[in-house]
Amino acid sequence: MAYNKIETYDEKITNDLIHHYKSSIELLGEDVSREGLLKTPERVAKAMQFLTEGYQMDAKAILEGARFTEAYSEMVIVKDIELYSLCEHHMLPFFGKAHIAYIPNGYITGLSKLARVVDVFARRLQVQERMTHQILDAIQETLQPLGVGVVIEAQHLCMMMRGVQKQNSVTTTSAFSGQFEDGRTRNEFMRLITK
Repeated sequence: MAYNKIETYDEKITNDLIHHYKSSIELLGEDVSREGLLKTPERVAKAMQFLTEGYQMDAKAILEGARFTEAYSEMVIVKDIELYSLCEHHMLPFFGKAHIAYIPNGYITGLSKLARVVDVFARRLQVQERMTHQILDAIQETLQPLGVGVVIEAQHLCMMMRGVQKQNSVTTTSAFSGQFEDGRTRNEFMRLITK
């Protein structure tokens, strides 16, 4: 999932986060001066900035940066796009895959851009239901296709590690617009992503 980019962080934000994570670790009863924890506040601060970098990314700009005029008007599907996000309720990870389809209406986009749009919204404090619609809305508004379909399947550590502790549960969400609101088109999409 790497995009060969150099991770850079705002020094003030990093330092503030380090301070707060150090305090949090101490409040949990640990000794932050212990060898194994010396760099933990800094590592967590940088990890959290990476895991929430979607706030600084613009999905529409990503799509517009690779929007091409094309007469193709059949379904385009990119399936099994890996996603990793943080539940906004517990800040625990959820992970899975997204399947995206659209029917062009004069414009197509680079296929990798659909995966990047998933990352824009996954790398935020999130709920799966909202993220599904955000992905659909960004594609619909930018490319103005004849329709968009988005299905996300994910496992949530907030359900697996704590609370009900159900290890094998998978949450599926979907959103459809335009021609995907027609049962035949939607069924074709669903059939193709389950092959």
